[in-house]
Amino acid sequence: MKGKTLSILTLFLILYIIFPFYWQISTSFKSPDEMFKKPPSIFPKSLYFRNYIEVFTSGRPFGRYILNSFIVSSSTTIASILIGSFAAYALSRSQFRGKNIFLGGILGLAMFPQIAILSPIFTIFRKLGLLNTYAALILPYTTFSLPLSIWILTNFFKDIPVEIEEAALIDGCTPLQVLRRVIAPLAAPGVFTCAILVFIYAWNEFLFALTLNTRDTMRTITVGITMFPGLYEIPWGTIFAASTLVTLPLIILVLLFQRKIIAGLTAGAVKG
Repeated sequence: MKGKTLSILTLFLILYIIFPFYWQISTSFKSPDEMFKKPPSIFPKSLYFRNYIEVFTSGRPFGRYILNSFIVSSSTTIASILIGSFAAYALSRSQFRGKNIFLGGILGLAMFPQIAILSPIFTIFRKLGLLNTYAALILPYTTFSLPLSIWILTNFFKDIPVEIEEAALIDGCTPLQVLRRVIAPLAAPGVFTCAILVFIYAWNEFLFALTLNTRDTMRTITVGITMFPGLYEIPWGTIFAASTLVTLPLIILVLLFQRKIIAGLTAGAVKG
């Protein structure tokens, strides 16, 4: 009886989580008349593709928004993983007083409110001429994603036995070769998990993207969607269609690599 109740509660929770995504996709295929019909229909009576066509023909460079988001998110992920891997490896192999407090402080930086430093970053970037550039987003995104990356990767590197490194050094490998040929493959699940989390964060970020890149051709997808509303009306169908196009890649990415993500998260939590 308890197992059946737990299954029902789990199913209800899954439906509760999935329903907003379903409603977004369903509404994106509805015509304007059906969209505002009362009571609202759960399923669209017919697939209305004009909303998706208007996403790319409404006068906004939607394709450019997607490209900008991909460039910024990919660059942020690569930078965070490279810098975070070296820092996490050093922390995992170093022993000093207050190490746990230091790691806790690093994780605390990830919770620092972005709005608190937005104004000084804007002033600095304006003086450096970095506004409306990819660097204007990559630099702060990397800064905010590094603490979480270092925290996650440190646990993975710490779980790798030191004896493996010592054996590789005896066989003639240099410390850099040990890191590249031995440690990196063993820590691949953690690195992959961290990369997915950083990419999703950079893809969905809004505040910095709205403030630092105001030129239309340099906007990311999250800011670009907010540009669709007109002066006298809000094209809800187009907005829902654009949101679906932005959300689906992330959902597909997580579904395709969910086993590796789960393996990475659980592997880093087994030992401590």
